[in-house]
Amino acid sequence: MKHIARKRFGQHFLTDQGIIEAIVREIAPSPADHMVEIGPGLAALTQPLVERLGRLTVIELDRDLAVRLRAHPRLQVVESDVLKVDFTALAHELHSAQRPPAPGGAPDPQRAERIGIRVVGNLPYNISTPILFHLLEHVDVIQDQHFMLQKEVIDRMVARPATSDYSRLSVMLQWRYAMENVLFVPPESFDPPPRVDSAIVRMVPLAQPPAIDLKLYGELVQTAFSQRRKILRNTLGKWLEARNFAGTFDLQRRAEEVPVHEYVALVQAVQ
Repeated sequence: MKHIARKRFGQHFLTDQGIIEAIVREIAPSPADHMVEIGPGLAALTQPLVERLGRLTVIELDRDLAVRLRAHPRLQVVESDVLKVDFTALAHELHSAQRPPAPGGAPDPQRAERIGIRVVGNLPYNISTPILFHLLEHVDVIQDQHFMLQKEVIDRMVARPATSDYSRLSVMLQWRYAMENVLFVPPESFDPPPRVDSAIVRMVPLAQPPAIDLKLYGELVQTAFSQRRKILRNTLGKWLEARNFAGTFDLQRRAEEVPVHEYVALVQAVQ
């Protein structure tokens, strides 16, 4: 029976075989990888991935699709809202299940350092930003991420300061990831075709990220961009005053004029 795309789940199924092959090349899956796919849908990307991996964990909210996916012998299906998935726990579960125990059954003191998963998927465009922020909370167990997203979202993710695309999303993600737009995907590659252009983004966590309080950083950045046309004195200035900030920071700029490293340095000074 043909599955009808459900608007409430933001479903657009990838059908272009050439694009699928190009995405797989960019991901470069290996049998040694512990990979998780978000939103496998009709398995257009899932099947070529599992053929190269040997096994794959998928997260699917649509009950009907989850039933279909469970029929595949090499898929582990997590039927859940991705925003409720504990990726840290999932990473540990996958490594525990797929790695042999240390000799003699003794605990392996190095195991925690090797924990890591690769995350891929065609993210629902209506909740892509919440998913990216949710994964940010679990970034310590993530090796890399490859996502299909609305192209304009990726433009914001990789934007440089003092450009129209530079935004809260840019600042929240660039402190922790190196990111690049690796592949353009036109609407006709999907069924049904979305009304926007899409692209594939590669996100690689920085090996030595600056240490920050993520919750405080998120609050600072959200405040700064809350009225982006105003200078920061009118927004972030009041936020800093409330925290008795005694340092120096140029508040005579707009939020999009401040580079990521300055936001990071500021939150470190406030902590």
